[in-house]
Amino acid sequence: MHGRLRWVLWDVKDTLLRVRKSVGEQYCEEARRAGLTLPAAEVEVAFGRAYRQHSRLYPNYGIAQGLGGEAWWAGVVQDTFSQCGVKDQLLLDKLADNLYHGFSGPENWEVFPDSVQTLQGCVSLGLQLGVVSNFDNRLEGILRGCGLLSYFHFLLTSEMAGVAKPDPAIFQKALQMCGVTASSVAHVGDDYTKDYLTAQSLGIHGYLIDRRDGPGQQEVPPQHHLHSLDELLRQLKQGAN
Repeated sequence: MHGRLRWVLWDVKDTLLRVRKSVGEQYCEEARRAGLTLPAAEVEVAFGRAYRQHSRLYPNYGIAQGLGGEAWWAGVVQDTFSQCGVKDQLLLDKLADNLYHGFSGPENWEVFPDSVQTLQGCVSLGLQLGVVSNFDNRLEGILRGCGLLSYFHFLLTSEMAGVAKPDPAIFQKALQMCGVTASSVAHVGDDYTKDYLTAQSLGIHGYLIDRRDGPGQQEVPPQHHLHSLDELLRQLKQGAN
């Protein structure tokens, strides 16, 4: 790296933490509490269809259409269960509300084993940390509940910013919050286009985390392709000195 590294920006979902169980399983657990028995595989498929449709029709939580995260997720949940034969609107409303708030805390999230140690290591190097995530505004509460919030100087969600990755504008907002040039900033994320390519296009040092232990993207230099966050610190030390 050229110049001293000062900041590390982080994606969150599938980088630092993940959902504890599959969406199908967790949705079915909520349905059972309401007296419904549904097959998890069917719910999982229905969720995928609902999520893709809402993302296409109402991108970034439908902010431009006046929705926001809670209303957007209510639409996804209700569409999911409607596809599975649930027609009672009061019940659909209840399921949507319970699931939105159920995913607002740590109960349904799991922190990767290498996350805390890596964040602590970054702090020990004198680096400041921020979040740039295509997440809704529940993220602060989730990170607090998972014990990660204190590591970050700021959180920038796509709902908050009004723009989502891979639009470079969300990274530009983050750079303004950092108050340094892009060459002094690194970004770690799990999506090749939304995280790595967009960060690199702005002169931010991109790192791609791929926990599947596959061959990875050929376009990503080996030193920027991580199979775990344990590999990150030795790379960052070179930029922090």
